[in-house]
Amino acid sequence: MSKPFFKQFNIITTVALAISLSACQSTLTQETTQQQSATASQQLTLNSIYKEKAFKSERIGQIRWLSDGSGYLSVEKSEQAKGQGKSIVQYDPKTLAATILVSAAQLTPTGKEHALSIDDYRFSDDRSKVLIYTNSKKVWRSNSRGDYWLFDIKQNKLTQLGGEHGNTSQLMFAKFSPDARNIAYVLHNNLYLQNLSTLEITQLTNTAGNGIINGLFDWVYEEEFLIRDGFRWSPDGKKIAYWQLDTSGSKDFIMINNTDALYPTLTKFPYPKVGETNALANVGIVDISSKKTTWSKLPNNSRNMYIPRMNWSGNSDEILIQHVNRKQDTNHLYLTNATTGKVNLVMTEQEETFLDFFDDARWLDNGNSFIWTSERSGWRHLYRITRDGSSVINLTQGDFDITSIKAVDEKNGWLYFIASPDNVSQRYLYRSKLDGSLSNQRVTPEQHQGFNYYQMADNGSWAIHSHSSFSQPTTKYLVNIAPDADSKHVSQHTLMKNSALTAKLAKIDLAQTEFFQVEAQDGVVLDGYITRPANFDASKKYPIIFYVYGEAWGQTVQDKWRGNAFMWDQLLTQQGFIVASIDNRGTRAPKGQAWRKSIYGGVGILSSRDQSDALKAMSKRWSYIDTDRVAIWGHSGGGSMTLNMLFRYPEQYHVGISSAPVADQLLYDTIYQERYSGLLEDHAKGYKQGSPITHAKNLQGDLLLVHGTGDDNVHYQGAERLINELIKHNKQFEFMSYPNRSHSLREGKGTTLHYKTMKTNFLKEHLLN
Repeated sequence: MSKPFFKQFNIITTVALAISLSACQSTLTQETTQQQSATASQQLTLNSIYKEKAFKSERIGQIRWLSDGSGYLSVEKSEQAKGQGKSIVQYDPKTLAATILVSAAQLTPTGKEHALSIDDYRFSDDRSKVLIYTNSKKVWRSNSRGDYWLFDIKQNKLTQLGGEHGNTSQLMFAKFSPDARNIAYVLHNNLYLQNLSTLEITQLTNTAGNGIINGLFDWVYEEEFLIRDGFRWSPDGKKIAYWQLDTSGSKDFIMINNTDALYPTLTKFPYPKVGETNALANVGIVDISSKKTTWSKLPNNSRNMYIPRMNWSGNSDEILIQHVNRKQDTNHLYLTNATTGKVNLVMTEQEETFLDFFDDARWLDNGNSFIWTSERSGWRHLYRITRDGSSVINLTQGDFDITSIKAVDEKNGWLYFIASPDNVSQRYLYRSKLDGSLSNQRVTPEQHQGFNYYQMADNGSWAIHSHSSFSQPTTKYLVNIAPDADSKHVSQHTLMKNSALTAKLAKIDLAQTEFFQVEAQDGVVLDGYITRPANFDASKKYPIIFYVYGEAWGQTVQDKWRGNAFMWDQLLTQQGFIVASIDNRGTRAPKGQAWRKSIYGGVGILSSRDQSDALKAMSKRWSYIDTDRVAIWGHSGGGSMTLNMLFRYPEQYHVGISSAPVADQLLYDTIYQERYSGLLEDHAKGYKQGSPITHAKNLQGDLLLVHGTGDDNVHYQGAERLINELIKHNKQFEFMSYPNRSHSLREGKGTTLHYKTMKTNFLKEHLLN
């Protein structure tokens, strides 16, 4: 459930406006009297938003910076490509002068008509060679298996790698050695090495099988620790540190596909549910000459321990391993000798409740110190810690949270990070001195109010700056981030204006959004937004629709452009609805440790009470909210919260759409659910009371339940259990299953339009009629 919050925005990526009277007439039977009174050019329809895509946002190609900031790279068509494939182009950030580094012609194999499609690429450190990743195949959420080709720039030579497996889409995570003489990759759960001169292939591990996997992760590590690539080259290129997981103790989950063949097919994979057996993780260091693996000697390592991060510690002698207990309240950091495997405890990070993030240490000064993220002060901050853990400097002190590190300029002594000390719905770039002499200098200019994202060069010298706000589409700028405090953020070029989209929005009488705060019953401040119809009349009563997430992996109340999510809300306001959202306690708002950890041991209990309190406070403040017509909807964790609001507070919430919910917390994976709900033996009552299925007998309103049968994340199994519980209590509801759709509910022709049409019609039927 760690990604669904973000996934549900990914399925709605473009917007459109009805541009002809005939297009609007096709949907008149579904429009309200209020819609019909407006001009055709102002009307939004589901077809225009999700099918015609007339409000499509601009895009710029995938960009990555050269490490020294001297240029950035883009994959794009060019005149030299003549429409056949794409080239890798380098741009000078000062002038935008373009140089083709590798042309489409150079990436066309001998005897082939077309160039390789570039799914990804990676340059060697000396930029003499480039790995081309192509023909990739999806594994769970990412295309992580495919083919790799080597292009040697000096020799102007293209070579397929992987030997007999080179064109079978089986290679994973191929990476250059630091000296660019070899690559390493994962094949069939083992690590392999290929010499780039002789093309000789050497198998480095041979333990795969019977549940053992090397250099990659099982489903739950990938999903909840956000790691896929499971090996790291040493800086001198002589060793590789890698994860090994023994998944044999984890039970398999099985999914059935009834539609793609004459007979059903099965997919099974290890998936440890709450209280069940985890994989056993360990770290090995293989010497590429001897092919011998040295194992880390982690104390008390077992299936009840996790290794969420490890990296080389600024040299080729030691790796830093983070060793976390199953409860996820303690993280031991061990420096591990790469030759002997012996470990030395550097420091321990500990919480009373849980650690809810894991970052790699960022090494400075040739490994003499590292940057570390911690909530030890009650707020999420960045610290500089000496290698032995004896000295700690707070680099970002204050009563606010940093949300991410963007770059480290070690030469000039700056650390760049994202934060918003004064408004948790917004984001800005800040920087601090690495020696602690200056903290929290704002870099983003004042005129860029809202949400700011930066894709920075490794040394912080240049960045692609993306800016948006709730009703303002994203614009992108190329900015110079100078170490001089007087000229720290200089916009050199505008890369994307989104002028066409902005012009189309200007033709719509947009509903306006207000950000506000209310208090929960115990005085805690809750943030929200409310969007009222453009022709709003405060003397009338309006039905209200809440969009909710409410879990630890998301924040809905953000002052940023949301693409089609924004346009769908606008369509709903044209129908006569008010649209609102509230962030309850436990959400990923940058409001401090106490805010996020308050839900521990009872996910769904306090958070649903906060939602209820917010509705009560809003109703008192704004008399135009019709408290007899209240709807709520959400996906994944938001689907769970929707169920909790309908079942726990049936007198307040009358209509709900629950999409891909966790109806019973016992059915979700160990790493996520046990982190926030605690271990089952300690918090069995919290698991029961926090699970919507426990309260299903209280349903009074109208419920639409939606789930994909191919959901490998939040399993369809949960929907079936909830359905049985509702049937047992004779609770009537509507249900829609999408065959073989995954958690994002976006696969298959017409799925998104169908899903959105169904939701819209359900809300209209039960709130407007």
